[in-house]
Parts: sequence; C-alpha cells; structure tokens
Amino acid sequence: MSTATVHEHVDVPQPPQHGRPGGYLRRASILTGLVGGIGLALVVYWVGSLWLVPWGTTNAVTNLQVGADALWAATFAGWVIGFMAGIGAFAGPIRWALGRDLTHADAEYLAGRDQGKWRYWRYTTDHKVVGVQYLVMTLILFGVGGFLAMLIRTELGVTWAEVFSPDFYNSIIGTHGIVMIIAMIIAITGPLGNFVVPIMIGARDMAFPRLNALSFWLLFAAVPPLIASLFMGGIRDGWSVYQPLSAQAPTGGVGYQITIITFAISTGIASVNLITTTVKMRARGMTWNRVPVFAIGIIASSVMGLIWFPMFQYSQIMSLSDRMISTSFFNPLGGGSVWLYENLFWLLGHPEVYVIVVPATAALMEIVVVFMRKPLFSYKIAVAGFAGIVGISSIVWVHHMYMTGWAPSTNYPFMLSTEMISIPFGFLVLVLLGTIWRGKAWARLPMLAVYAVIWNKVVGGITGVYLSDTPVDQYMHGSMFVVAHFHFMLMGAGLFGAMAAISFWFPKMTARTFDERIGSIGFWTAFIGFQVTFFSMFVAGLQGQPRRVLQFDGAFNVSNWISTIGAYVIGIGMLIFLAAIIVSWRRGPAAPANPWGSKSLEWQVETPVPLENFPVLPVVTSDPYDYGVPDPYEVKEPAEAEDAKVGAP
Repeated sequence: MSTATVHEHVDVPQPPQHGRPGGYLRRASILTGLVGGIGLALVVYWVGSLWLVPWGTTNAVTNLQVGADALWAATFAGWVIGFMAGIGAFAGPIRWALGRDLTHADAEYLAGRDQGKWRYWRYTTDHKVVGVQYLVMTLILFGVGGFLAMLIRTELGVTWAEVFSPDFYNSIIGTHGIVMIIAMIIAITGPLGNFVVPIMIGARDMAFPRLNALSFWLLFAAVPPLIASLFMGGIRDGWSVYQPLSAQAPTGGVGYQITIITFAISTGIASVNLITTTVKMRARGMTWNRVPVFAIGIIASSVMGLIWFPMFQYSQIMSLSDRMISTSFFNPLGGGSVWLYENLFWLLGHPEVYVIVVPATAALMEIVVVFMRKPLFSYKIAVAGFAGIVGISSIVWVHHMYMTGWAPSTNYPFMLSTEMISIPFGFLVLVLLGTIWRGKAWARLPMLAVYAVIWNKVVGGITGVYLSDTPVDQYMHGSMFVVAHFHFMLMGAGLFGAMAAISFWFPKMTARTFDERIGSIGFWTAFIGFQVTFFSMFVAGLQGQPRRVLQFDGAFNVSNWISTIGAYVIGIGMLIFLAAIIVSWRRGPAAPANPWGSKSLEWQVETPVPLENFPVLPVVTSDPYDYGVPDPYEVKEPAEAEDAKVGAP
C-alpha cells in the first residue's frame, strides 16, 4: 500500500501530575488481582455462610437449597469484582472521580512503556499487548477444551466399559462445549482483531484503550468460575443448559451462569471498541473501498456479537434469578416458559457460528491475495457476503427448535431463511476460489491452510443445508451427524482458519519467524485426524447414534473406535503445532518487517512494532490488493520510464 506522511504536533493541555506516573498501577499486576479476587471471594463466602445458608429456603420446584446457590453466586461475583479491583481496572474511574484524571505520563505507563515482559501480566492498555494476552488465553482455553474432548472420546472409544460415571461424563460434555465456544469466539477477534486491526487501518491504538484492557481481564476473570463448576457437580445437559432442567442440577450451574454473564460484558466492550476504532480512526485516504477486508470481517463479527450476546446474557441472568430467589421466568408451574429460554439462547446460539467463521474467512482473504500475488476477486462481493450474513443471521435461530413444538407454523419460513444464508456464505467461498483461480500460489503454510479450510467449509456448508430442512432434521436431530456438522464449521473452518491466520501474522506479533516445518507437520496431522474423526461421526449419525449418550448399541462400536483414533491424532497434531508456536516464539530467528511482501499497512511498520505504531500517521493513496497494478505515485528514473513505454521487461 502506497503511503504519504504528514507531520503534526499538537500540544494537549494536561492535568497536574500527582506522584509518580502510574500511581497504584505501579504495584498492580495479576498477582494483586489474584489476591484481591480470592480474598474478596473468601470474605463473601464467610459472611454469606453466616446469613444465606441458615436462611436457605427450599425452591418448591427444584427442591434445592436456594441459600447455597445464592451463596456461591455471591462468592463467584466477589471473585470477579475483587480480581478486577486488584489488577487495577478501577484505578482510572476512581482517579477521575477524585479529580486526578490520568496524565499523558500516566497513560504511557499504563500502556506499558519501558516495562519489558512484565507488561503482559498487568492491566496494560497497548492494543498489541492485549492482542498477545488474548493469544495466550486462547491457547490455554483450547488446551482445556481439547483435554476434555480427549476424555469424551476415551469414554466413547472404550465401548466395553464405563470409564466415567454418567453424571461426570455429562459434565465433561457441557464444560467442553462452552469452553471451546468461548475459545473459538475469541480465537481471531481477540488476538488479531486487537493486535492487527489498529495498525492495518493506520491508527496508533484502539479508540478506548482502557476498555480494551478491561475486556481481556474480564475474560480472564470469567474462566475460574466455569472451571470450578466442573468440580461442583458441573453442567449436565450440554452447553445449552436448557431450563428448567438445569435448574435442578447441582450448584455447579451457578459458576456457568456467572461465567456467561461476565463473558458477555467482555465481548460487548470489545465489540464496541473494535467497531468504533475501525469506523472513526482510519488513516487519511482510507476510504471504505480501501479498508482491508479483514477489518470489514472483524466489524461484521463484532456487530453480530454486540447484538446477540446480550440475549445469552439475559437468559443466564433470569436462570440465576430462578435459582436464587425462586422466580419463574422458565418454570411452567409458576407461569414461566421453557420456550422463552430456548429462544433467548438460540438468538445467540446460531449467530455465534458466524461470529466465529466470518473473521476466519476474512483472514483467509488477506492471506490468499498475498500468496497468490493477485488482487482480491471482487472486493464488493466479499463485503456483500459479510453484510448478507449479518442480516440473515438474525432470522435463522428457530431451525434449532423444529422438534420443540414451539410455533410449528414458522418451521418452513425459518427453513427458507436458513437455506438462504448459504448464499452470502457462498459469496465468500467464491471470492476465495476466484482469487485462487488460474493463479500461481506461493506454497507456504498459511496458503496451504487456505485450501484445507475451504474444503472444511464446503463439507460443513453442504451438511448444514440438510439439517436446515425440516423433515430431514426430524430424523437427524440429536444425532452424531449434527455433532460432525457443527464441528466442521466451528473447528474445521474456525479453528483451522485461526491456525492459518496465526502462522501468517505470527512474525508481526512476536517479531520471530514461525517454524513452518514443525507447524506444517502439526497442522496436517490435525487436519487428517479431523477428517477421520468427523466423517466417521457422519456415518454414526446416519446409523442413528444419539449424542450425549454414555452407552449405546454395539452397532456403533466401529464408528466410535475410528472417531476416537482420529481424535487422538488431532490431539497429537495440535500439540505439535503448539510446540511450533512455543519454539518459534522463544528461539525463532528475528523476523523482518514484511516477510511476505504484503501491501497492507501493518506490514509497513517496523518489527517489533513501536509503542505508538506510526511515528507519523500515514496517508493512504492506493488499494491494499492492487498486486500487479502499476503504482501511479511511484517515481521512476528516466531510463525506467523509457523502458516502460516500449514494453521492455
């Protein structure tokens, strides 16, 4: 991308500096956060045990002690509030209320200037630090979710014995599901949306730096209650935790609810920040038809998350209310509605598929133009595809409820809308294929991964068309076929797309060269294992094997053995890919500023990226995808100009 620069210097009036820059934040870190969170949780538990448990009335419907649920809800909330206070999340608002707002020196300290690696363990506002924090958190969540997946496949593969109790097995399934959903939602938007997008659009930081740090640490605080819930009875009816069934589950369900409420706040803050940054902070000359398609995909994903995540949050707030104070939002005996919960849940539950897949697809488009050295095939069709997905995603959720009996007259209209969303999604696949068509690819890992993801998207898309059809869904509903389908979309497109994106932007994020030899071995090992695992599940589903069942007929043994073998192959591949990340990050050769020869702005800044990204804000004068198109602003020597006239090479 050709750029020009302008020199600006504006003196901004500063409030008086009180003490050393940073104030309390000089002492705050993840350690003080842990102390604050654990400390407040213990205090709340002790005080609550003196009042709530003796008070503990019994819910007439669930026959559970309301006091115990309220006690643990308060304890988990105390953990979140105490952790956020301890790490320094409230320092800015408190100083503002006291009339001691942050100065420029305070802001630079908060951004991590001259703090070295310690800034990654603090409430740091630099978008690049937040992006790396999200990356590490994503890897941890994938590790936890992957470990639980191995436990599930072990149980299903050992067909001659019962490895886990039915209750614990169901808890593993539910916890695995929500952990992986959270991990997939943040897999690209978290690390790359934060690190790459501001530089890509020519900004020095996010629009709201302190909110950016807040979004990450709220995510961090949301995870321990979910992990704790696994040891408190867990969630035993899948990641959807349908009401009022889950209200009869043990207290572990409260941890799940606190996690979702906190995570929804985190995603809402992050979505507002990403949208505002891209809309209002683009470099001069970056008109909307010059905005990189990855930034467009991040906006589309953020809009869907901002609209639909509150629905999920509301469902859990009302569920928690039913458990704690015996309301009846979802209890039919008290005048509530089970269908209300299902609608609220699936209003997020299906659009989240696109929240995951859209950023991955946008990342693939950035990759394919670089490694094909061709302009993107119809930028406008790509944008239309994203817009169509955002629009139609709001009218597809009911296909998850065909079998519930809710509003059966709406089944066929929602069948039509669900099938219609394959059209804008097909636009995105066609843009990728059109860019690849008749090109000569630079065969590096990110580009080869594009082919793998396109295959997975096609398989997932075709099988999704079957499930959107009401009569077919009545047969497939609740079967392993459904499990295989959504794994092809979420994991096959989302996770493998994230692996491609991480290997592409890894040099810019870490200033190290990614070891493609080890990374390729891990990627293709996992890809092969993925095909084995889930194609076998398609077969099991067509045979009639239900999901979320501990024991089943011997007719499904072979399919389950094959799927379990494939799952362990996936695990091995993922561990190898993780090893490539760790080894490259620690000992990889220093990366050049632009190893791929890309034209987008994030590759034009030096590596490691400076604190303020650009010493002088850029002015954009050309399209980021005009590979093979002469630059009209390029100044040529006289001899070169004469050669160009006569067509000399």
